[in-house]
Amino acid sequence: MNDTTTHYRWSLLRAGSLLLDGGGMFGVVPRVVWNRTVPCDNQGRITLAHNCLLLKAVGQENAGRILIESGSGDKFDEKNRAIFGLTGDTVGQAVTKTGCACEQIEHVFVSHLHFDHVGGLTRRLRPGETANWPPGNGGEGVKITFPNAKVIVQRREWEDATGGQSVMTRTYLHENLLPLRDRLHLVDAPLPFAPGYHPKRDESPSLALAHRQVEVLPGIEVFSIPGHTWGQQAIVFLDERGRGVVFGADLIPTAAHVGAAYNLAYDVEPYTSTVTRRWFLQAVAENDWLLVLDHEPGNPLCKVKPDGKGWWMLVPEA
Repeated sequence: MNDTTTHYRWSLLRAGSLLLDGGGMFGVVPRVVWNRTVPCDNQGRITLAHNCLLLKAVGQENAGRILIESGSGDKFDEKNRAIFGLTGDTVGQAVTKTGCACEQIEHVFVSHLHFDHVGGLTRRLRPGETANWPPGNGGEGVKITFPNAKVIVQRREWEDATGGQSVMTRTYLHENLLPLRDRLHLVDAPLPFAPGYHPKRDESPSLALAHRQVEVLPGIEVFSIPGHTWGQQAIVFLDERGRGVVFGADLIPTAAHVGAAYNLAYDVEPYTSTVTRRWFLQAVAENDWLLVLDHEPGNPLCKVKPDGKGWWMLVPEA
């Protein structure tokens, strides 16, 4: 990116909370370790947030808005809402509270297609509405939340999600994915390492990150951060202050996940997550980017600094 790059004003949106199993969220890290700083309820669940971003290009008053992430949405039945501790808050409500109409959203970036990241792109029907999916169904089905928006995701993620290529097929839900088929913008960002290559734990990709970033919209780039899923992507843009802002999704979902071994039990390749986290944190620190954590219930904005021990730490940012 250079001085002529489009800059964006942005807002942090909170699309409700989410409860997930603490053991699942910390993988091989024992509960006696993570529970020192991250409390859980009597069912072993920890509180997470659905953090999303709303962007508007500086100096382009008539331009459509851009959304990053969408949360879980409102389509779960009562049983599943209780399991996941969903409050009924949605990204559509959060967008509307800013004074922006859902129809003004022209592009949505999603890091990957698990239900807690893409579920908010469709919603329950309201009285008198006709469903967008299944087509022609007036009594049931779902409605597109942002009817004028293209959805930007990695091609590998879409193919894995719709083809059942995952250890977590039940998080790729048809009612979240199939309504989006005709509004996709699929991206093929270069992988950090060649397919089939097994990098060392502390190895950096041979191709510099700048050459692996793909500009999808003016001033907004994506790049591959595999591990949680094979097709997960990060999104980076410049804000109106000239800061690089990066959304790293479930590579580092909360501030408690900065450590090398802090992978999710839900990761398709935990070792790959560790390798990716290392070069990602280094890149964020070297570029002095502001990192936005997708599930952090506290302050999700931070800078990445060396910890003096060969790794990195997160420093909260106002």
